[in-house]
Amino acid sequence: MTHRRQDPDVCGVTAAIAVIEGKWKTTLLWLLESGPHRPAELRRRVPGLTEKVLTQALREMEADGLVDRRVHDVLPPKTEYSLTAFGRDLAGALAPLADWGHRRLDRMTATARPVP
Repeated sequence: MTHRRQDPDVCGVTAAIAVIEGKWKTTLLWLLESGPHRPAELRRRVPGLTEKVLTQALREMEADGLVDRRVHDVLPPKTEYSLTAFGRDLAGALAPLADWGHRRLDRMTATARPVP
């Protein structure tokens, strides 16, 4: 069975969403837009994200070509993750969706305000 991330016969939007699905990947993509981060930095910046889930998400993102894992040859070992050019392309493609999401949140806030 072909996973929908690799199925050439699915809608392009479905294929893109399959790469970022999950609770943390879009947040990690957003954080990595600002530059390379060590795993411990990412965990501190995302409350509730466990080391196991972070490792799994980063491995999947690396396999999908979105992030690059760089291990520095020092003791103790230092690992950094950064966006690849392909990952930056995805972040750019998601920017209009993020803008739409913020407009939606603004609308929800405006309609939730009590009328004086």
